[in-house]
Amino acid sequence: MHDIHFQNERYAAREGESVLDCLLRNGFAMPHSCKSGVCQSCIMRAVSGTIPAKAQTGLRDTLRAQGYVLACCFVPEGDVEIALIDTALLRTPGSIESIDPLNATVVRVRVRTEKPIEYRPGQYVNLVRADGLVRSYSLASVPEEDELLELHVAAVPGGRMSGWMHRRDGLGAQVALLGPVGNCFYVPGNAHQPIFLAGTNTGLAPLYGIVRDALRRGHEGPIHLFHGAIRPEGLYLADELRAMASRNANVHYYASVLQGEADGVATVPLDQFSLQTVPKLSGHKVYLCGHPDFVRIMQRKTFLAGASLSDIYADAFVPSPE
Repeated sequence: MHDIHFQNERYAAREGESVLDCLLRNGFAMPHSCKSGVCQSCIMRAVSGTIPAKAQTGLRDTLRAQGYVLACCFVPEGDVEIALIDTALLRTPGSIESIDPLNATVVRVRVRTEKPIEYRPGQYVNLVRADGLVRSYSLASVPEEDELLELHVAAVPGGRMSGWMHRRDGLGAQVALLGPVGNCFYVPGNAHQPIFLAGTNTGLAPLYGIVRDALRRGHEGPIHLFHGAIRPEGLYLADELRAMASRNANVHYYASVLQGEADGVATVPLDQFSLQTVPKLSGHKVYLCGHPDFVRIMQRKTFLAGASLSDIYADAFVPSPE
């Protein structure tokens, strides 16, 4: 066991226990949400001791250099001293400008920030409510085209943030943003490289942003965008995406569901449908977003279909404990 020094006291971490779990076990009400390193709401600073690389995954270089760590991913390898930080310094204030339905279970939330943030479509931000509740959402907007940030929020049974949005209680509310985070975005430099994108449910949000960004940057190679849901009513933006495909000869939009039937929609699991449609992925740039099980399966299948590991970008939507 190793000791964690925090606020002039010493706490023994159990074997394999993270700094966050140790402090929670000892009665501290530490800020946290996903406990998987995604939301970054548990960010702290290591004053002394060895910092494992995993504890700084996803943090900007400037934060890593200052010893900032994600407490949920920090499993001590020796004695460490840890300190709280003023997260207000890392946050961008903003307000929720609009909440509009995209279908019965997904709303489009647009956020205006007090100052512009630099981001790439497809990255995600951590939305912080006034009471400290934090949730992560991918960016569907394109900074050069959209004045407001666009998030797609799915209704989650018992979800505190999603329920707040879907009831429109959040309309006009003051919020803060942490981020952006993530490497799931369009990388210019090879305008003729084919692109394969597949996402389930609101996994469409980052893919929608990525496709729009690629087109804005003059991408000429084929773009194959696949969206999946359980039933046809779970799909959204279908008309807009079909219109985008009709305007751009290199864009191809496909939709599939597990149950039910609808015009232009396949009733086949998305992993099967997408790779039946585009079976050979050698030389492709691949983007995978949505449910963790889907992303994990597709990472393996797209690699076996010929995609290089370095060309596979994934963003698994890890549910936050409610």
